[in-house]
Amino acid sequence: MLATWPCPGPAGLLDEAAVAFDRGRAARLLIVPPLFEEMNRTRRFLAEAQRALDAAGIDSFLPDLPGCNESLQAFCAQTLDSWRDAMLAAARHFAATHVLALRGGALVFPTSLPGWVLEPVKGASILRQLLRARVLFTREAGLAEDSAELLEQGRIHGIELAGYRLGSALVEGLEAAVPGGEGPKSSTQRVIHQSELGAGAMWLRSEPGEDPAQSEALARIIAAEIAA
Repeated sequence: MLATWPCPGPAGLLDEAAVAFDRGRAARLLIVPPLFEEMNRTRRFLAEAQRALDAAGIDSFLPDLPGCNESLQAFCAQTLDSWRDAMLAAARHFAATHVLALRGGALVFPTSLPGWVLEPVKGASILRQLLRARVLFTREAGLAEDSAELLEQGRIHGIELAGYRLGSALVEGLEAAVPGGEGPKSSTQRVIHQSELGAGAMWLRSEPGEDPAQSEALARIIAAEIAA
């Protein structure tokens, strides 16, 4: 089901959307999605994992990052700090007891809570992938662009990459960001590797998709470790 939660923004609190499986149970998992296109490719995978978690007796909440999906906030105004503040607000609103973050979502993990990160990635790696995709795209259009020059442009003026308008603060934030590198440290933040779920990571697919077996494997890992 869809739920809303009050998210901090430039003009105060704004309602943002979340996919919620909430029966008021003791174990409550906030899911922080990956960043950029990986978010779209894994959304169905995560929704299926939520259903499996629900069957295992665990409530779960998958919020939109501000500026993404149904959000009314401008993407170009977002920074890693604004996303960190948003995920912390969501965790508090939904009374989360644990957090699961995927890939770049690990960069905005509410680190005051314990949880899991699935194949976390550095912000610089995300930025390189986005720049590489733009250079390849423009090359096919007969234009020549240089990744280093584009990055410098992004640091100063912001830049459009993969259909997203990144502000300069987001570019600089991604350059320096590493998983677990901001905020108070959580008591535990266990890395889940793709090999624990099966072959073929969902975020590497060219189109959004689902894999019920992988979703169920992820849910089983979390349920077992919450119960331990």
